[in-house]
Amino acid sequence: MMVDPTLAEMGKNLNEAMKILEDGGKASDPDADRRQFSRSSIPGPLQGDGQDVASILQLVQNLMHEDEEEDKPSHRMQNVGEQGHMALLGHSLAAYISVLDRERLRKLITRIASDTTLWLCRLFRYESGSAYYHEDDREGLLKVCRLVINTRYEDYSTEGYTVLNSRQPVIYQSATCRPGLGQHLCSQLALPLSSLCTVPCNTMFGSQHQMDIALLDKLIREDVETGKLPLLLIANAGTPGAGHTDKLGRLKELCEQYGMWLHIEGVNLATLALWDVSSPVTAATRSDSMTLTLGPWLGLPAVPAVTLYRHEDPALSLAAGLTSSQPVEKLRALPLWLSLQYLGHDGIVEKIRHAVELSQQLLEKLKTLASIKTSDELDSEISFVDALTMVEDELNSPVVVFRFSQETSAESSGGSVEGYFAGEREVLDSLNRWLCEQLAQLVPASGVDIVELEDEGTCVRFTPLMTAAALGTQRCDVDLLVERLTELIPVLNCTLRLRLDFREEVYRHSALSYIEDLSWPGLGAVRYEPRVEELTDSKRKLEVEKINSELLVKLGDLDADLIFSTGLEFGPEKDCIFIGMATEDLDVAELVDTIAALGRDIEENGRLLENMTEVVRKGIQEAELQLQKDNQDKLMEEGVLRQIPLVGSVLNWFSPFQSTVKGRTFNLAAGSLDSTEPTYSMKAQTGGLASPETPTSSAKRLPGQRLFRREGAGGSDSHSETSSVGQAEDFSRERFPQPTTPSPVPDEAVSVVPESPEIPQVPAEPEPTQEKGEVGTQEKERQPDGQDAPVEETGR
Repeated sequence: MMVDPTLAEMGKNLNEAMKILEDGGKASDPDADRRQFSRSSIPGPLQGDGQDVASILQLVQNLMHEDEEEDKPSHRMQNVGEQGHMALLGHSLAAYISVLDRERLRKLITRIASDTTLWLCRLFRYESGSAYYHEDDREGLLKVCRLVINTRYEDYSTEGYTVLNSRQPVIYQSATCRPGLGQHLCSQLALPLSSLCTVPCNTMFGSQHQMDIALLDKLIREDVETGKLPLLLIANAGTPGAGHTDKLGRLKELCEQYGMWLHIEGVNLATLALWDVSSPVTAATRSDSMTLTLGPWLGLPAVPAVTLYRHEDPALSLAAGLTSSQPVEKLRALPLWLSLQYLGHDGIVEKIRHAVELSQQLLEKLKTLASIKTSDELDSEISFVDALTMVEDELNSPVVVFRFSQETSAESSGGSVEGYFAGEREVLDSLNRWLCEQLAQLVPASGVDIVELEDEGTCVRFTPLMTAAALGTQRCDVDLLVERLTELIPVLNCTLRLRLDFREEVYRHSALSYIEDLSWPGLGAVRYEPRVEELTDSKRKLEVEKINSELLVKLGDLDADLIFSTGLEFGPEKDCIFIGMATEDLDVAELVDTIAALGRDIEENGRLLENMTEVVRKGIQEAELQLQKDNQDKLMEEGVLRQIPLVGSVLNWFSPFQSTVKGRTFNLAAGSLDSTEPTYSMKAQTGGLASPETPTSSAKRLPGQRLFRREGAGGSDSHSETSSVGQAEDFSRERFPQPTTPSPVPDEAVSVVPESPEIPQVPAEPEPTQEKGEVGTQEKERQPDGQDAPVEETGR
């Protein structure tokens, strides 16, 4: 069998390139370190001799993984697989085939386009259809609109948009269509927004996610009566949000009645490839056109979307852009042509069936959980998770949507949601966002994401048809998803109940302010407010920011299971402390008391440090003045002869002189100079002010018990009242052991005594004392009675 050497080389290079790029961001060659410059965001100059293929691929790999850190797991990439390699090979083949001679190129692309169209029409039961391949999934609908305009306005090809003035065209779409789809069509077709009519969904009967057919009929009749032309209707076979399907059979009858074009899109169109197709989706085969997104359905990267349509006039199709006379544009179908042949009919059906089975498996698992109810079985009195799944006649829909909701009648343990009705919707939305983020992180292969529904709010969506092929989702992943969901539900329930308790406990402390932030998924937010009232607004703001920043650091260092943070990145509240999710054994009272105690300590310590500078400065000035006065008095008492070095020593030996000038001690806490007479009389330093005792906790935690935890549901709470101040004191005592002396030690004292010739000078070494704010000197040598002797410091 003869093989084109270029094709063989292309396949070999593709395999080598994929191996390099899928190497997880780690260089496999020894010269990788020398190419670290390629990670830079600044492009370097082109090399004169060029680079080889391996170097270029290594550069691409570095650019793909330049934001990843070694200590963090990389983001889960799409599972390309062999079928993905075929799709990627198709893009390379398209570039190679485009250089063939014109005749061979025409025959090849005709075969590729006809085969792909035939396979897709048979696979999705769309008889006598044509296909348009496009990169943007909205492009096919746009071309269809041009085709319908050219069909309904015969002079449009010659007169242009002026013929639209006679009868304004109207495009109808469901309220659940993709956001911005109708506006995009009007913009590209140069139509006013008045040509777009959005049809609401059912409000009285039927699913709230399906188009209201009776209202649509009324709107069409009104437009016809006003001289407008109903042009096209966009229906859903699987809404972008919840995966619901409109009543396509009724809509087709209505379109035939008014001569309108029916276009259908949605994820549920994939189920047309299955034998057991639900009746609502089967009606899509009677539509005038429909758009298929085979890439995510089959896990094929970079394959085009396909719009199947029925029209018998090839000239109008060419005018609308659905067909092209350029052979190269028809090569868009080549990646899909290769992939479909590689998978085969059975492989394609198996992938779609596997996705549907995964959704059915999750739905059945949710039904077995007492706390999770499907939409047709929902009982708001006993459930706190609402599963908004398919409507009753859509048993094969591959979309499952569920939502956490509050428990209204379950027994409460320490809290209740009664009275929390105000802002309930916003709180539940924030909790469901957290739930989806946790599930996506814990089970990345599930592919769950967040969806915002108008009536239900924020929900968690599981769409295996859009993610399973790319992520390789299996049945074990669904089991793991249900297991993690079961573990997270009690945390959500406890957090929702304890939010009220947390708010009430914060109101009990005058120094704390409760911050109402409904978008925060957790217990809530609190701010410590300084108690000084004379501060200006600017200084008070800086003080609040400083205290709460230090408080957040201290709380983060505690041995607790709670998460403390500054809240959402773009949240409205600043300078606050946000508390994360809670568990059943959380002691809310102890938590709030600890926050208040730590904040008070930080405020008092900060105030002491601010006042220390001024106190010390004034005390030093006063001490200097007092020393000058004492030196003058001492000089007058001793006389001039005693000041002469040799004469003074002899005179002091024959006639010792007792000075009446006493020393002074500087009390840092009081900011005053005191006499040292009590020190000499008691032979130990004593002070007039006692150091304020640090409050200690009267209760102790059990060994191994973490902060803010109760002993048990029925146990005593005495072990959950540990004060953070007591913890700080215990830590200080362990680090700096207190000396054991029989006599009391004075508070803050600095001995300042005038020089006396009768008392020999003993070298002293400063040594830190144990009590806060005390500064003093002590001798290295102890007196016989075990007490320290005072050391005088000259005032000279």
